[in-house]
Amino acid sequence: MVLDGVFNFTWKEPSNKRVKPLSRVTSLASLIPPVRATPLKRFSQTLQRSISFRSESRPDLFSPRPWSRNVPPASTKRRDSKLWSETFDVCVNHMLTSKEIKRQEAIFELSQGEEDLIEDLKLAKKAYHDPMLKLSIMTEQELNQIFGTLDSLIPLHEDLLRRLQEVRKPDGSTDHVGHILVGWLPCLNSYDSYCSNQVAAKALLDHKKQDHRVQDFLQRCLESPFSRKLDLWNFLDIPRSRLVKYPLLLREILRHTPNDHPDQQHLEEAINIIQGIVAEINIKTGESECQYYKERLIYLEEGQRDSLIDNSRAVCCHGELKNNRGVKLHVFLFEEVLVITRAVTHNEQLCYQLYRQPIPVRELVLEDLQDGEVRLGGSIRGAFSNNERIKNFFRVSFKNGSQSQTHSLQANDSFNKQQWLNCIRQAKEKAACAGTAGGLQAPFLVPAHGRRVAQGEAALEQMEQSDCESDCSMDTSELSADCERMEQTNSCESEKQVETNV
Repeated sequence: MVLDGVFNFTWKEPSNKRVKPLSRVTSLASLIPPVRATPLKRFSQTLQRSISFRSESRPDLFSPRPWSRNVPPASTKRRDSKLWSETFDVCVNHMLTSKEIKRQEAIFELSQGEEDLIEDLKLAKKAYHDPMLKLSIMTEQELNQIFGTLDSLIPLHEDLLRRLQEVRKPDGSTDHVGHILVGWLPCLNSYDSYCSNQVAAKALLDHKKQDHRVQDFLQRCLESPFSRKLDLWNFLDIPRSRLVKYPLLLREILRHTPNDHPDQQHLEEAINIIQGIVAEINIKTGESECQYYKERLIYLEEGQRDSLIDNSRAVCCHGELKNNRGVKLHVFLFEEVLVITRAVTHNEQLCYQLYRQPIPVRELVLEDLQDGEVRLGGSIRGAFSNNERIKNFFRVSFKNGSQSQTHSLQANDSFNKQQWLNCIRQAKEKAACAGTAGGLQAPFLVPAHGRRVAQGEAALEQMEQSDCESDCSMDTSELSADCERMEQTNSCESEKQVETNV
């Protein structure tokens, strides 16, 4: 049986079997207006506000469901990259210099990108928002949270596209765009509310995917030609991707603009405007993201609360890591504190329960561990474990009086591990610069090649490894030897420690 409409699904059943009736959700085909499936424009890698590992930040809640239909995906048409010189049949090409042709190509790319963006935003509303509302797959409030102010962005970009088309000559060439951009770019300040809402929107969308009606609807859309194999979140993230691409597009136009061209000054001014807007939106988005996660921290006891968390305005990075026992942890690096949590579900929301006391970044000791240096849950278990499980570890530790923590954490790959190391080092450097002269007690980084810190502290660090659940386990013989070493070195090293720290 063939279902006509936007979703072109073909069902083949043996003639001696009854045909299973389609579920109610298939009625969305009559609600979605036909959408022109134009080819896919390649979206370049976009800048991100901070290093975060969002692909790992949430548990895999959406395994294949028994009610999902395994329908072969429909053929997908993608947008072809359009060039100015191929779009307009003009003889002027022979009269222009190579540099001017490249300038026209860059201006055309800006214009074409606006056209594609408008089409995608309208598609997101007509093919996703409106049908889900009419079919009561989601409530209006939920859809407003997920789609945010997307509607208001469409006329904004239609205005720029109209201005660019008005100054285009009949032969397809454009003389001046700088003054248009200087006048239009300040409108992008309205993006701050849309971008600031994205963290909460993504979390709600992920949560709603647990509803089989939502998951089924989104899967049918994904398998349809109009989606170009992009899921709903890809469409919702397109405006942010476009925003951070503007500085690159304008620089490309400026690069091919002669120094004596009237556009030169206007383009430089436009680049300064868009860079300021992007920086301001980055800050506001970071503050919104930080507030979102702070509100979802669950404290097991009042003593876990820390003013460093309350005063944080940005999350440097966060994501899922494992300790040496294989326990999945969700780690947040705020500006001045490292928070180790476990992802839990609370009131049908994904929250983060503190696993240990927060660790001040200024007093944190970071160690890059060589592959194979960490044992997994004991010497016997480690001896028979897969070699892949003992790679990509690093260690964070902290000691303040009677309180001490040591955590051996494993990233999913070497790149992820290096990102964590870089983020923590940068946070420590920033905290050290903001510190006072009392920073003599600040700990130190231990490089990957194994330069030793004071022996007394190193031995103490090894003892802590056996006491903390999240750290590398040790044999009893090793622990006894460390205790003896501690007694021998503690007295002589105490006087040297201040000098070593300096």
